Amino acid sequence: MVDMFTKYFTMNRILIGSMIFSFLFQSCAQQSDVQEKNKSEHKKVEQPEVKKEYTLGDFLKEDAQLDADVDRVFASLDDTAIVAQLIMPAVGRLGNTEPVIKDMIKKRIIGGVLMLNGTKEEFTNWIKGFEALNDSIGNLPFMYSADAEPSLVNRKITGSKTVKKANELKSIDEVKEVADIISKDLNEIGINYNFSPVVDMSPNKTVGFRSFGAVPANIIPWSDAFIQQTQSHNIVATAKHFPGHGLVTGDTHHSLQVIDGELKEIGNYPKLIENGVLSIMIAHIAVKNNPKYDTKGLPASTSETIVTKLLREEYGFKGLIVTDAMNMGGVASIPQCEVKAVNAGVDIVLMPVNSAKAHAQILDKYRKDPEFKMKVDAAAKRVIRMKIALGLL
Repeated sequence: MVDMFTKYFTMNRILIGSMIFSFLFQSCAQQSDVQEKNKSEHKKVEQPEVKKEYTLGDFLKEDAQLDADVDRVFASLDDTAIVAQLIMPAVGRLGNTEPVIKDMIKKRIIGGVLMLNGTKEEFTNWIKGFEALNDSIGNLPFMYSADAEPSLVNRKITGSKTVKKANELKSIDEVKEVADIISKDLNEIGINYNFSPVVDMSPNKTVGFRSFGAVPANIIPWSDAFIQQTQSHNIVATAKHFPGHGLVTGDTHHSLQVIDGELKEIGNYPKLIENGVLSIMIAHIAVKNNPKYDTKGLPASTSETIVTKLLREEYGFKGLIVTDAMNMGGVASIPQCEVKAVNAGVDIVLMPVNSAKAHAQILDKYRKDPEFKMKVDAAAKRVIRMKIALGLL
């Protein structure tokens, strides 16, 4: 009798144990499934309401309400989306394809797109598609950029209205007229960020024909006129290539170029900054034999000395700082070049060789390095501020 009881008790204990194990296993499996689903899916976040309408001219103003709106939008983002604001790949010939950009949008790793080489119709349709996808996911709207310089726009955007090249213009009135023509095309396409004008001097054959430097005295007033006309059309203008590409002999597309000694072209920038240019592009040019601004063999685009100490602190520039394309020979071979550029103080890394890798590397350092995190947060807030000023939010 005792044996039968013991046998019965043992069998029930085994049965109960089996049921408990099965329950726990199923619960763990379900929890794992949920975790995996959460990793692959991002719940759409409704963007905070911006309290009032702003204009592009508000970006540089002291405005407590704008500050508060920027902070409110920023607080709605997770770290993946914060880092994404700093990354701007290209689409079109010599850039990524439309499906690749859409995949990046779904992964939430980019905050804008350069419309590199294509037709006016293509760019218009792509931008509409990208923004529809952003809206469905809950991403912030993008800034869309172009190299719409007078000398390049008709090659970069097929179907754009024909204009004279920069070195062919004869008067400041022609400069204003060309800026108006280009800007109207960009408005129609949906491009709100123009990487123009070139404010370099003319001796360098790569950039010389693209600047107003045929008459050196024209560079500052004509560049300023182009900037003011562009920004009057609700498009961010960009002075480039800081600290100066006009007096080096080579081409940064192919290799790192070097300014040996004095920075002879930085004098082209203070007046443009004073008059409100909203963006400046940093060149992949090293500086040597200059005790104050030596970049220690690295391009200016990765140098805190040039980006932060010179441009931000000495010149007091408060707008967006964007790198020249990060796939260029003057910078692409440097390990973690995008991380170095952000650490130097840039707001936007343009055309990384691999945008997903750049995002991952920046995000990894962001999560580990409090000082670097502060730099990324400040850059993301400047990008958000510009998006609000453009009326995108």
